[in-house]
Amino acid sequence: MSLVVDDEITAYALRAADGDKAAAEQFVATTRGALHRLLTYLSDPGSAEDLVQETYLRAFGSLRGYAGRSPARTWLFAIARNVAADHLRSRRRRPRSGAATVADAAMTTPDHGRLVALHALIAGLDEERREAFVLTQVLGLSYAEAAEVCSCAVGTIRSRVFRARDDLTRAVGDEEEQAASSTR
Repeated sequence: MSLVVDDEITAYALRAADGDKAAAEQFVATTRGALHRLLTYLSDPGSAEDLVQETYLRAFGSLRGYAGRSPARTWLFAIARNVAADHLRSRRRRPRSGAATVADAAMTTPDHGRLVALHALIAGLDEERREAFVLTQVLGLSYAEAAEVCSCAVGTIRSRVFRARDDLTRAVGDEEEQAASSTR
């Protein structure tokens, strides 16, 4: 994302912190799509919308403390990461079937088979690798921005993305091998 857009988003957040409702609406409008994509990959498609709402609730609750030292989008994604982690922790305590969420995603996507397969491959990545991959490769954050969201070094993000790509390449190769052997 360009620096201009990041500057605009940050300006919206700062004005929203001062009580500007129109700026708050613009902040949500300009960040909602990317936030939803991030939470879809960090959790599950069926929970993403609820997690988006929870992220905005937390963000607006702590907006007065946001000083604008880092881009507001990066700050929001860090909150989303924590929301997703909280959700995953609570879900581990209350296991439930993921079949409904996969089916829901499949029904709302024109090319649902490919999307479900891609989502499954990305979901199969180690949590830290998945975060780094989604932040940089899906959402387009720089390695430095992703490092800030994940609270780690830039080199760590580079390593996680490299390993995630390697894992995905291997997983696609394994699937192609299985498909070829099943047609014989």
